[in-house]
Amino acid sequence: MIASLLVALVASILFCGLYLRLARRWQILDRPNARSSHVLPTPHGGGAPMLLAFSLGLLIASYSCAPWSSGYIVIAVVALLLMLLGVADDLWSLPASLRFGVYGLVCAATAAYLLPVPVARDSALLHPAMVLVVALAMLWLVNLYNFMDGIDGIAAGQCLLACGAAALLSWRNGAADYALFCLLLGASQLGFLVWNWPPARLFMGDAGSIPTGFLLAGLAVVGVVDDRLGLPAWLVLLAIFIVDASWTLLWRVVTGQPFTRPHRLHAYQRLSSHWSSHLRVDLLCGGIFCGWLLPLAWLAEVHPNYGFLLVILAYLPLLLVMAKTRPVA
Repeated sequence: MIASLLVALVASILFCGLYLRLARRWQILDRPNARSSHVLPTPHGGGAPMLLAFSLGLLIASYSCAPWSSGYIVIAVVALLLMLLGVADDLWSLPASLRFGVYGLVCAATAAYLLPVPVARDSALLHPAMVLVVALAMLWLVNLYNFMDGIDGIAAGQCLLACGAAALLSWRNGAADYALFCLLLGASQLGFLVWNWPPARLFMGDAGSIPTGFLLAGLAVVGVVDDRLGLPAWLVLLAIFIVDASWTLLWRVVTGQPFTRPHRLHAYQRLSSHWSSHLRVDLLCGGIFCGWLLPLAWLAEVHPNYGFLLVILAYLPLLLVMAKTRPVA
């Protein structure tokens, strides 16, 4: 177990470092524009070597520990396919309709595979509806993770914290395989953070943000279906990204703005601009996670009957802050 985690971490550092040199040589750069939060051309696409390191860790773990069950294999393979699509988008800016269509299809197919078909006839009739609901939730998490990957360190940092917390909570439930999968994803993100920590030398791009969002969504579904980690815990652990992305989108729709266009109106973007610091925003998000969300997620697992009440408790302060600090229309 430890060997696979070390492999994922070290490989991520090395692969991302090698890619950084190649990206500079080949001019694979994210050049600043009016909506950028960076001021210098910065190599992007670092999510690809990060995901390759994660996959290598999975392979090592399958030999040193035990073979992965089909659910883990499916979400890992689909994440790699999304990584390839992200690489193509980072290089050639694919049409949004094509990308969104592929995201929707893979989320629907994954949800249909992961959700068991009920034996009872009456319950079986609800299965397509459940697949649709879960697929839409997965699709939203895929997209919101892309939306929230806008300043140095925030996307990888939040994924690292969420995966570490999910591993801790699921290990408590005796789910060693689930905890290991979470830790391997966290280790690969930590290796990428070596290069993405403010001031970032490498961005993950769509090649990293899209598969990362998908993997977190897939882990949440597997956690619920296989009784590894409850849905309330995952909703709490991902609360910062869910609240910021959802509130900002809803606010733009209500105010009649062209919500499909890129912008810099997310709370984390406005805060980083106000403070002129990405690091302070990352540390603030980390503090909220460790001091507020993680204890509530733990309580949601210890007291499952109060899980969704704890979700509301976790979200209320974040929603109040979003309401108080909303941008001027």
